[in-house]
Amino acid sequence: QVQVEESGGGVVKPGGSLRLSCIISGLRFEDYAMGWFRQTPGKEREATACIGWSGTTTYYTDSVKGRFTISRDAAKNAIFLQMNGLTVEDSAMYYCAPVDEYESNRLCKPLETWGQGILVTVST
Repeated sequence: QVQVEESGGGVVKPGGSLRLSCIISGLRFEDYAMGWFRQTPGKEREATACIGWSGTTTYYTDSVKGRFTISRDAAKNAIFLQMNGLTVEDSAMYYCAPVDEYESNRLCKPLETWGQGILVTVST
């Protein structure tokens, strides 16, 4: 059974930074692309940042390009999301998940395996 545990969210002012972490268990970590997905009330969950199984390719939604950086650590079965230059539009519940369909720079669809998520609030 796949389990994910996200951490690192919180409240930050516009322009600030946060680093999200996620530990994944129950699958062969090195076999999967992994991703961060976010959701706000009334909207569908969207792929925010994804990273290929080797860690050498990525996908970012347009609104976070140049501000967010995704990374992975196979030794820890973990992925991370460094978020800089945060705006109020980045406020959301963030989830990490293994990826079902992935193409670098084009596509990132998750396996529908979700943890509790972590709340990020950007506010003055």
